[in-house]
Amino acid sequence: MAVALMATATLLAAAYLASGAQAPAGLTVVVLAAITCGTAWLLALRDAARERAGKQALEGADARLAGLLDSAMDAIITVDSEQHVILYNKAAEKIFGWPTDEMLGQSLTRLIPQRHQAAHGDQVRRFGQTGTTSRRMGDGTVLYGRRSSGEEFPLEASISQLDTAHGKLYTVILRDVTERVRASEELSAFASAAHAIRESEKTRIARELHDELAQSLTAIKMDATWIREAMAPDANAVRAKLDDMLGLLDTTVAATRRIASDLRPLLLDDLGLVPAVEWLTHNFTQRHGVRCKLSLDDDVELAEPYATAVFRIVQESLVNVAKHAGASQVDVRIERVSGDVILEVVDDGAGFDLNAPRKGNSLGLMGLRERARLLQGTVDIRTAPGCGTRIRVSIPIPETGDIT
Repeated sequence: MAVALMATATLLAAAYLASGAQAPAGLTVVVLAAITCGTAWLLALRDAARERAGKQALEGADARLAGLLDSAMDAIITVDSEQHVILYNKAAEKIFGWPTDEMLGQSLTRLIPQRHQAAHGDQVRRFGQTGTTSRRMGDGTVLYGRRSSGEEFPLEASISQLDTAHGKLYTVILRDVTERVRASEELSAFASAAHAIRESEKTRIARELHDELAQSLTAIKMDATWIREAMAPDANAVRAKLDDMLGLLDTTVAATRRIASDLRPLLLDDLGLVPAVEWLTHNFTQRHGVRCKLSLDDDVELAEPYATAVFRIVQESLVNVAKHAGASQVDVRIERVSGDVILEVVDDGAGFDLNAPRKGNSLGLMGLRERARLLQGTVDIRTAPGCGTRIRVSIPIPETGDIT
């Protein structure tokens, strides 16, 4: 209509101009009004077209974004400041078992085991205030989620936040690591079994050295002594050779017993952890001339494999002190705290830089960590050049790990 009116008014004006006659003032007003109306209408059409194009572009972008999120291998969940789910992709459906239409608007706690919900809330609040979090994908931190069936399973997570006009939004990317954790547990069980087999073999060899070789050497020494005493008084050369043989036998017997004890102290099997650790620290002082103060709780007697693990950690720590620390004093403390056994070895030696590259054949600290890890324990090492070293090991002890 506006276009037709504009066209008619324009034709009338053109006719007047062609005839040379003066166009009425009213006609000019009509023509201008028609042109203005038509222009406004055209502009409105253009704006409407642009709005439709923009809306279509936005809808297309939303569709592409939704497609990208649903194609992701990891679960992606976004919640608002009240921890209500506002985005939930296909991978999240697969991992947790809840369909999207049942999760949107629901509390995120539906996906978290009840025993972890309070800790999760504190973590999110702290992250919202500081912007920092200990939860980063690939850092080894394992969390636990809850499927729609109620099953708990391990997860890796990475969280981020975004400030909007409607408050903070939190997006978490989640990865189901059930298979990886299961493989790690199987590997740990295999390594633990290998350690047990190795300790059993050490025990066998140590007993054979102590019971067979050492006793045979002692019998030979007794025979050599008898021969020396039964010799004629003028056989000085033979007597001197026998004296040398007896001295060598004494040294060999002592070395055999020392090797047997290093392999596996029979005290640990025969009398238990406390006497074995007491012998170990006393022997360390005798060998290296370094004072070793021992503090032991009366209730630290443990069953296997915990007794052997604690003994070996003390042994390896003292070996490290003897090799590298140059210490004059070592303090060893073993105690029970709740359900854990706590072991500390502190020396006043040279210390070292924990961040410095380790030598290729330096496996002492690695061995400590591995022994603790096999029993779900932790190792904390505090040291600095010139400040000595403190090694603290914590190992959880189940009730079956106690001596009954």
